[in-house]
Amino acid sequence: MLPLIIDTDTGSDDAVALLLAAAGKLADVRAVTTVAGNVPLPTGTRNALVSLQVAGRGDIPVHPGCERPMTRLLSTAQHVHGHDGMGDIGLPVPEHAPQPEHAVDVLVHHPRRHPDELTLVTLGPLTNLAVALLRDRNLLDRYRHVYCMAGAADMRGNISATAEFNVWADPEAARVVLESATPDKVTWIGWDVSRKDAVMTPADQLRLEQLDTPMAAFAHRVNRKVAAWARNVTGLDGYDLPDPVAMAVALRPELIVEQEQVHVDVSLGDETCGQLIIDRRRSAPAPNLTLVRRVDERGFKQLLFDTCALGGQQ
Repeated sequence: MLPLIIDTDTGSDDAVALLLAAAGKLADVRAVTTVAGNVPLPTGTRNALVSLQVAGRGDIPVHPGCERPMTRLLSTAQHVHGHDGMGDIGLPVPEHAPQPEHAVDVLVHHPRRHPDELTLVTLGPLTNLAVALLRDRNLLDRYRHVYCMAGAADMRGNISATAEFNVWADPEAARVVLESATPDKVTWIGWDVSRKDAVMTPADQLRLEQLDTPMAAFAHRVNRKVAAWARNVTGLDGYDLPDPVAMAVALRPELIVEQEQVHVDVSLGDETCGQLIIDRRRSAPAPNLTLVRRVDERGFKQLLFDTCALGGQQ
């Protein structure tokens, strides 16, 4: 099983990613850290606790982290995911409380105790990881690998014309990560992958509902507001699942169909804030990222259905 730490700003798609990791048989989730992004930090932390509870893994420790971006004011995505980030379906009160150790301490200390053993998956703005890197510049080398749901490699955005939300929400943090990244250690899976290979069509949604398990019902219900937003804003035929497809790549890298190693920077300017700057020239600086461009859609969805069929808790 893959030893895993997950950093999340738990909204509705993050919740499904947590189910994939915590309820399945592919990962040993050692800790979940939370960051402000889709929702304010306390809300995201509560959502992580509830999601793990649904997965039957309320024992996994959850550690709150940074409550705002590194230099900017917090801008959430509650207009996409609902006020509570989970479709406003009326979540239960979590059975467990968050841990007192700060998320940044967890991200720094765990790989020091277990060098080259842990995989880190980030599902939200990169604030926690960037702050951890400012404390330990060699941090990425201590992880086995780091997978980030971040960016839009085709420059088609979901929060602006050219930017994906996680990078847009804290571009300074994204740049800190990019300055330390190497393609053998860091892989980004962007919204372009989700838009192409992780859209839950009406037929997929019906199949999920027909599983008739607590996890399947939860995964579908928390995304109901995202479905309306996708229909009205991005024009997708259903809701897409960017964080679950990133998690699936971490759990099963063989799902990757197309990837590239390139040099990536991020725009900090107002008009293009959060846009990836990808240099594919022969004279470009050395690659700093592996960018996933396509995944096996059928394989991803089968992993999702198989996991949600396991059951979970009400």
